[in-house]
Amino acid sequence: MTSDARVERAPRFSLRLRLRNPFPGDVLSTAGLVILVVLLAVAVLRPILPLGSPDQIGNGPRLAAPSGAFPFGTDTLGRSMLPRVVEALGNTFLASAIAVTITTVIAVLLGALAGYYRGVVDAAIGRMSDIFFAFPAILLALLIVTVVGPGETGTIVAIVLIALPLMTRVVRGAALSVADREFIVSAEVSGASVPRLIVTHLLPNVAGAVAVQMTFALSVAMLIESGLSFLGLGIQPPAASLGSLVYDGIDYLTFAPWLILIPGALLALAILAVNLVGDGLRDRFEPQEPRPLR
Repeated sequence: MTSDARVERAPRFSLRLRLRNPFPGDVLSTAGLVILVVLLAVAVLRPILPLGSPDQIGNGPRLAAPSGAFPFGTDTLGRSMLPRVVEALGNTFLASAIAVTITTVIAVLLGALAGYYRGVVDAAIGRMSDIFFAFPAILLALLIVTVVGPGETGTIVAIVLIALPLMTRVVRGAALSVADREFIVSAEVSGASVPRLIVTHLLPNVAGAVAVQMTFALSVAMLIESGLSFLGLGIQPPAASLGSLVYDGIDYLTFAPWLILIPGALLALAILAVNLVGDGLRDRFEPQEPRPLR
């Protein structure tokens, strides 16, 4: 081999660069990231913030409108809605994040195996994904919760099985695009084991696609969790989620609209922030090639 010979090296995923300057020049994605960080910080720090107890009955008058004393008003039991909404936001975030994390781990494993081995392994994983794709998301979620039972566990299982097929296909497609690259072939020739090939060479090159898909899965997970909680099948009382708070305020919509509007608007804001961050990650990791005019 001459000194001029060049060997293609595996590109590396630079986490430090993303954290330092994630969306330069992208105002919307930056705004989404700021909103998401603020919402997460408030939800995580709720126990030490001076918001009051979310379960203290008679803390104020019943169905009081938003005011200086009660920024989000009060509910039918005189409980301040501010700590209840923040607690519900944290529960929704937590259940959705756990489900998306489990989905990501399984999807990365299945997608990497399908993209690397192809053949029978790829076909088996693909057909399994097709089976779950055949069910409408809401019907599949209701079926799973009926079998597993209402509550956080059933909600997480439902989210995982709904988000898993699409994420697996995304990871598989990304893995196929790099499986025949020179650095993969070189590692195979050098005698690297399959687990080392996948972990060291394949996964770092699909990390961008996985990060983008995780944001999409998180927004879907929050919708599913809120929908199941709205139907009484998600997070169970005395714990609350944004979906269950919206349901609790339906009967009082005409004279206490804040019981629905505030948790509903917060859910929409959180999902919007997640989607804006996802758009920024997509532009960062999957830049579009310019097309000539014809």
